[in-house]
Amino acid sequence: MPIKLGKSIAVRNRQTGKIETNHPWITGFSKAELIEKYNADNTRPKDKQKIKNELVRRGGVVFKWARVQKGDHKLLIKNNL
Repeated sequence: MPIKLGKSIAVRNRQTGKIETNHPWITGFSKAELIEKYNADNTRPKDKQKIKNELVRRGGVVFKWARVQKGDHKLLIKNNL
């Protein structure tokens, strides 16, 4: 089953009255969007793991730990396109 990154959104079309559902599948996001979401402070650990698995599957991404400030560690990602 495909992996979702976030909640599904149901939108009602005002002209037809039908409800259209939008599912945010992880394969629909670009590498840049996934890297941005991964480095965001408000991303859940569960979602970070999903993003990391997807970036490794796609290839061309190197994960490297770097020190940002005293005591803080952040994972920096190099995108080798």
